[in-house]
Amino acid sequence: MHTDVNALFDNLWQNYLAVTPSAVKVHELLGSTQQDDVINDHIALRTFNHEKIGLEKLAAHFLAVGYKECGEYHFEAKKLYAKHYEHSDPKQPKVFISELLVEQCSEQLQAIVNELVGSIDADAVTAENFLYSGTHWQVSSETYKQLLAESEYAAWMSAWGYRANHFTVNINELAKFDRIEDVNQALKDAGFALNTSGGEVKGSPEVLLEQSSTLADDFAVEFSDTTMSIPSCFYEFALRYAQPDGELYTGFVAASADKIFESTNAR
Repeated sequence: MHTDVNALFDNLWQNYLAVTPSAVKVHELLGSTQQDDVINDHIALRTFNHEKIGLEKLAAHFLAVGYKECGEYHFEAKKLYAKHYEHSDPKQPKVFISELLVEQCSEQLQAIVNELVGSIDADAVTAENFLYSGTHWQVSSETYKQLLAESEYAAWMSAWGYRANHFTVNINELAKFDRIEDVNQALKDAGFALNTSGGEVKGSPEVLLEQSSTLADDFAVEFSDTTMSIPSCFYEFALRYAQPDGELYTGFVAASADKIFESTNAR
């Protein structure tokens, strides 16, 4: 496992950029030329609730560099469970980790996931690079489509494996923008497609968090039988509001996160 939090995030970022080329354009669009003000609010990772690679196994990598568990979230319709983690240094990004509750899915899906997880070497899970190691298996395009018919989340995992599913621009830190609507407009004017599930802006000042996101880039995946372009990763944008004590809200809103998951939906 990493001992340096910055090295961990640098590796996660490079791995994310490799399949999310639009992220560079987002930086150019939103950043100020005077200062580096595109600050990462949080990242998200996905997994299955299998004992070998469940949420806690991923979280251990962050606990090792100074993170602590903060909140938990349930997504019943999508059969997901999640937790978020914060670092003792508030300048470090928050981390959101979710897992698919495999036992709630069809026997067919369970069998596929068990086979995928069976391909992972137990030592790989604690290795320094695990969180950005991608897939430890090969699946066919047919298996991917089979999973897609039941769970977009499972299909995405089968194709992409372990990597940051998204990074998030902290709108509070931007020099050029104060409102999420202005960020969204700038993105649309530059040709980005936004996730409109639940509206372009998810959340509100009342719940202390507003979020929006691009749709995931399309990127080529080499399946065992063919190469196919499918949604990879996306960029999210978050504006946080002050709590009654004056401190910015640091948690997440399940109803909004539920819609953000759909940024990787197949189109």
